[in-house]
Amino acid sequence: MRAIPGAKPQPMRLYPGRSITPTQMVVSHTHQWPGIYTEVAFEGTDLIVRLNDPVNILRLYIDDQPPVTLTKPGQIDYEVKGLQPGAHRIRLEKITESQSDTAKFEGFYIVGHGHELPAPPPRLRQIEFIGDSFTVGYGNTSPKRECTTDEVWATTDTSQAFGPLTAKAYNADYQINAFSGRGVVRNYDGFAGDTLPTLHNYTLFDGKTEYKATNWQPQIIVIGLGTNDFSTALKPTEPWKTREDLRADYRNSYVKFVKTLRAKNPKAQFILMASDQSDGEIRDQVLQVEKSLESQGETKVDTIIFTGLDYAGCHAHPSVADDLKLKSLLTDYIDARPALWQGR
Repeated sequence: MRAIPGAKPQPMRLYPGRSITPTQMVVSHTHQWPGIYTEVAFEGTDLIVRLNDPVNILRLYIDDQPPVTLTKPGQIDYEVKGLQPGAHRIRLEKITESQSDTAKFEGFYIVGHGHELPAPPPRLRQIEFIGDSFTVGYGNTSPKRECTTDEVWATTDTSQAFGPLTAKAYNADYQINAFSGRGVVRNYDGFAGDTLPTLHNYTLFDGKTEYKATNWQPQIIVIGLGTNDFSTALKPTEPWKTREDLRADYRNSYVKFVKTLRAKNPKAQFILMASDQSDGEIRDQVLQVEKSLESQGETKVDTIIFTGLDYAGCHAHPSVADDLKLKSLLTDYIDARPALWQGR
């Protein structure tokens, strides 16, 4: 990586997502979860965005200008030049899903005679989205349902998924803790791998880097899990002998997962999301999870059932139009309960 003569590192505001930073200066971070973002403010005309990311599509926002798309930028110093003199806001978002690869954001650097401004403060509102490919925004911008692996990657835009859309409607910080193909107890078609409740414990998908929730206390936690548990038939080699065995394990494990989250987030409102797919099997199981939690003393849990989506994205996943519908369902629910944002 080339040196930047006279460039000064910026005090960026690290997104409230999950990453590993090598020092307390928060200039570089390694990330893997979808939907991450970082922000900075500075006064000047020129800035360097230093990246080491050969796997993702990133979107760079400069004030109110149309965003710049950086596709698999690799190890580069991306130059922002010729801005009007004065204060500027910069935001960098990851929009693709990178399940097996990590990437690095290595900081913003002022070039020339500009100077740093205080890092943007954390937003007062925080909301977390936990889920699978629906929450990731898997292939949501695709014009067709049949997609190659490369096409899925290229048409996945987490920034247009229902989670970020909902968070931005309230100027809330957010985490998208989702992984395509994973379920509560069973992954898609029974393939081996950590389920989402296990992955949720970690900063990276290596089973080693435990996530420490520093300054993260969301008022609202939205969970959408079950499609991968139930959308395919059981195989003889799987541990559940019957479909009801799978349902019981799902319900018990889901309840346990919410209780674990509750211990870390004592004031959060839980919103469980469920589709009417699989002949209502997912819907019915999630409603039973809610009922079980309430019978055990949980008072801040509710379920939103969604129907009528077109599933026009890759492999019959929600489209951008569907994401807008899901966002409306959530904002209608939250708007009717404004006190939820006071739960910190």
